[in-house]
Amino acid sequence: MSMLLIKGNFHLSGHTRPDGDTIPFIPDYVGEWKLVRGCHTPAPGPDGHVDVRLEGIDALETHYSGNYGTEERQPRKFADAATDALLTWLGFSDIRRTPDPDTGRETISATPNSVPGYILTRGSDVFGRCVALVVPGVPPGASGYEIEVKPKLLEKTANQHLLAEGLAYPTFYSGFPDELRRALTAAALAAKADPGKGVWNVTAGALGDVTLTGAKVTGMSSITEDVVILPKLFRRLKEYLSLGNTSLACFPAYLGGAADKFRTLSGDHVSTLVTGLHNIVEITNGETVKMTHPSEELLFDEK
Repeated sequence: MSMLLIKGNFHLSGHTRPDGDTIPFIPDYVGEWKLVRGCHTPAPGPDGHVDVRLEGIDALETHYSGNYGTEERQPRKFADAATDALLTWLGFSDIRRTPDPDTGRETISATPNSVPGYILTRGSDVFGRCVALVVPGVPPGASGYEIEVKPKLLEKTANQHLLAEGLAYPTFYSGFPDELRRALTAAALAAKADPGKGVWNVTAGALGDVTLTGAKVTGMSSITEDVVILPKLFRRLKEYLSLGNTSLACFPAYLGGAADKFRTLSGDHVSTLVTGLHNIVEITNGETVKMTHPSEELLFDEK
């Protein structure tokens, strides 16, 4: 598939809040943001930066507000590890977190404050973020033009690196090419098969993913401190709990109302379009939630 190549710099201003799947990027020529497809063209800040959302992955949330309630985060161990892995892969070092004395919200700085690289994008999302493959170093083509992207190139991307390290979940949308999706899935499955790697650590007593085995949720602290789950499930739970719900009894109905559209994947078979994550989420004992499909078997509809 052809993707737009934009050359520039990944930039940390000291006031930025990158996480494991989002990084500020400034093109060498800021006008190239106008070439990004989508119904919401990225609007650069005064310095020319746009927050780039990494295609095909979802890392644990370091700061999520959503539509309701206060800002929350997932367990720090893997959320911060994903951020550090992304920044290190791109060429940053000496990563520093500085909490705001009034709000406690952390900003991140590093050395240097800017590193060269490029992005490969299909377009923007509904939030106006550029969704892209993120790569350090010298690009393989001219900036502002489309190039053909093959699985081999994914080996240079931070996207595949985060999956290979077990620090992100594969998360795919319908416009992403099948051959690239399969390559990223293979990297994620290899990490899952490596005992003790990242969020897939299943050794006794270790903090690790319980999306498929079941997360006990008795309040907000359960999902912010105690359990590691798929970030999309975390975001839905966070908003549900922020509405004042104290049990999971109505969570399936909430998921139905959220109306996420997706298809399930099984080998080469793709299901018909399904609406609502309640179709693949189970609640037991009123306080334990789990999904019935791993994220690599889900193909979300483009919004």
